[in-house]
Amino acid sequence: MTKVSAGRSPKNSVKRKGSNLRGRSRKTVARNDRFVAVMTAAEQLGLLGAKSARIAGRVSRELVELAKRRTGIAADTDLIEFALASVALNDHFGATFLRRKGSVDPALKLGF
Repeated sequence: MTKVSAGRSPKNSVKRKGSNLRGRSRKTVARNDRFVAVMTAAEQLGLLGAKSARIAGRVSRELVELAKRRTGIAADTDLIEFALASVALNDHFGATFLRRKGSVDPALKLGF
């Protein structure tokens, strides 16, 4: 994934501004479908409104660097926002799917 400065805007990038996904004044974020999906859903649910909370902590430099490389996110704040939105929007699909195992009536005709 290519990181892009705010001055350039290739077709495969998404700019974000404030809580609006389409133009953040910080860094331009390399396009990542998961990033776009998570942040769009968070925005639609009103989770990206006014910035009224502050979070701080110490984590390993390697963790931050790998997370930035894998997501294409350059700014620490954007990375934290994406990580928190990912956790907040997690629907636990995998666990729910496994719990449903064997719950479909075997007589149900699925059409294939």
